[in-house]
Amino acid sequence: MILLDGKELASKIKAEIAKEVAEMIDNGQRAPHLAAVLVGENPASQTYVASKEKNSREVGIISSVYRYPETIKEKELLEVVDFLNLDHDVDGFIVQLPLPKHINEQKIIERISPSKDVDGFHPENLGRMMLGIPTLLPATPMGILTLLERYQIETAGKHCVVLGRSHIVGTPVSILLSRKASPGNCTVTLCHSFTGNIPGITREADILIVAMGRKHFVTREMVKKGAVVIDVGMHRITDDSKKSGFRLTGDVDFDQVAGKCSYITPVPGGVGPMTIVSLLQNTLKAGTTGQADKRTSGQADKR
Repeated sequence: MILLDGKELASKIKAEIAKEVAEMIDNGQRAPHLAAVLVGENPASQTYVASKEKNSREVGIISSVYRYPETIKEKELLEVVDFLNLDHDVDGFIVQLPLPKHINEQKIIERISPSKDVDGFHPENLGRMMLGIPTLLPATPMGILTLLERYQIETAGKHCVVLGRSHIVGTPVSILLSRKASPGNCTVTLCHSFTGNIPGITREADILIVAMGRKHFVTREMVKKGAVVIDVGMHRITDDSKKSGFRLTGDVDFDQVAGKCSYITPVPGGVGPMTIVSLLQNTLKAGTTGQADKRTSGQADKR
C-alpha cells in the first residue's frame, strides 16, 4: 500500500507556484491577489480561510479577507461581490461556504465574475469544464486529478466509482475522469443516496472516490483488492489524548481499508492540502491571464 501524501505533494507544488510568482514580480508584474469573503463565526470556515491566508503568503500571493457578521443581508453581500468583481487589484476571490440560511448561496455564486471564480463553482466555469474548454476547475476535483497524475496512477480504461453527487466534488470529478484526457478515460459510475447495492458497485471499482459526508462509510468488504481509494470526507472525533480534544477522520475506515489498497489518501493530509494548493493554482492562473489581458488592452488603447 502506498500513501497518497497530499501534504508532501502540495508542498512541492507550492514551491513551483512560488517560483512562478517570483518570476512575475521580476518581470515587473504584481503578485496575484486572492481575496476571501467570510460571513459569520463558523469555526470550520474560519480555520479554512486562515489556512488559505497562510498558504497564500508562503507562495507570495497577496491575501486579504473581508469579514462580515452573520446578519449581513443578501443584498449587501451581493454588493460586496460586485465590488470585488470590479477591483482590478483582486485577481480571484471566494465566498466561503456555507452561508447563513437567509442568503441564497447559488445567487451569490452566480454573481461572481467567472474570470475571478477561483473556487470553480460558477455555472459558466462548470459548463466550460463539461465541454473540455480550459477554465478554472473546482478546487477539490482538480486536487484529486493532480494526485492521480503526479503519482502516475493509470486511469485510462479503469472503472472509477464516485460516492456522492455534489456539484462541489462528486459530479465534477466524475465528469473530469470520464473525459478524453489524462488523467481521464475512465468508465465512471456515480453513486448517491438512492443507489441500490452500493457495496456491490464499490467492489468493482479500480478507483474509488468517496465524498459522502458520512464517517467511516466505506469498510474493508466494500473495496476490491488493489484498488486506489481517495477519501474526501473529514469528520471530528472526540479524542482526549489530543491537545485539541479531537482528531480528524474520513468517509473511509482507514484502518480497515488501507491494507487492501494499492494507494490510499490519509485524513488529514490527503485531499485537503491538495484542495488548498489547487485554489492557489487557480489564483495564479487568474492573475496571469488577467494581467496579460490588461496589457493587451492597454496596447490596443494606444493604437
